[in-house]
Amino acid sequence: MREFIVEADGGSRGNPGPAGYGAVVCDAATGQTLLEAAEYIGVATNNVAEYRGLLAGLRAAHTLDPAATVHVRMDSKLVIEQMSGRWKIKHPSMKPLATQARGIFPPDRVTYEWIPRAENKHADRLANEAMDAGARGEQWSPGDSVADMDVAAGSSAAAAGTPAVVAAGHQDAPGTTTRGWTSAPDLGAPATLVLLRHGETPLTPQKRFSGSGGTDPALSAAGRDQAQRVADALARRGTVQTVLASPLTRTRETAEIVAARLGLDVVIEDGLRETDFGAWEGLTFGEVRDRYPDDLNAWLADPAARPTGGGESFAEVAARIAVTKDELVTAHAGRTVLLVTHVTPIKTLVRLALGAPPESLFRMELSAASLSAVAYYADGNASVRLFNDTSHLR
Repeated sequence: MREFIVEADGGSRGNPGPAGYGAVVCDAATGQTLLEAAEYIGVATNNVAEYRGLLAGLRAAHTLDPAATVHVRMDSKLVIEQMSGRWKIKHPSMKPLATQARGIFPPDRVTYEWIPRAENKHADRLANEAMDAGARGEQWSPGDSVADMDVAAGSSAAAAGTPAVVAAGHQDAPGTTTRGWTSAPDLGAPATLVLLRHGETPLTPQKRFSGSGGTDPALSAAGRDQAQRVADALARRGTVQTVLASPLTRTRETAEIVAARLGLDVVIEDGLRETDFGAWEGLTFGEVRDRYPDDLNAWLADPAARPTGGGESFAEVAARIAVTKDELVTAHAGRTVLLVTHVTPIKTLVRLALGAPPESLFRMELSAASLSAVAYYADGNASVRLFNDTSHLR
């Protein structure tokens, strides 16, 4: 039986803040690096990033040989102790990640070892490379030590009952080496999150800040009409299996209209609520600029800055949305779920799926009662399928 060593790490510059992970799979007998993986995952906590690194490493090892045994080495005491069963997992954002990790290999074929940070330099370097690339608005590309997997050879070997063939960089032509993550993706049925912004409220046409800390306005007559139109459109498509909504009045009303048309119930998900805009609630952008110019400039420049009066920063919202997304994707794998929510949560989900920087939130237009969609695959990849579709309103 083949044995792999998986070394993984994750980091967050802010905790929560811009985060990434790195993972490397080595042959236990030879020490040869077989595969590397790294990804910038947007705003997340250190613990989430470390678990994402573990998942990437285990999935890479499984791709190479699903019958192998795996020895995991990490400098995260939390992840090692929780995955070894010695510590309880209390935080809700950790539980679905640990469940996913336990499902990749049978538990009796995976062992865990804590190592000092100095012995985890390879994975740590990959995680930092991914975060650096994310800060530049780029995707991570492997360094010189990357090992490419010959997918076709691996598939043939697996069919023949022998280990997959792995090369440490195959030559395309004299003096050139192909680099990159080339493992076969998991293209099973994804969890598809259909993202519906609520219909108009009296504040919407006036473009006033309307978050979770304001007057909680209800839908206007125009908003109720929009909700009915989107309900009819979704009924024609016939793919939505579950309806979840933010707890705020405008999203619950929109969701109830849609769910009634689809013959479904509405489930409230607190993680989908809008940003708390603090003292800016109910004001226009111009009014905020006149009254709180310094706070507004800071908010526009720094995702960690909060609105005046103790509202939520974009970094805090992103951390909340990332946890909610992970939980929903785990709970609804292979299903299509409608999330009735708000501008910031929808833009954040799209931004995280694209690996785009925080300032991209200001470069997206999202209309009332618009539809967007993101598909999440079991290998951790995401695909933006639709954005700001309003064709059903015309």
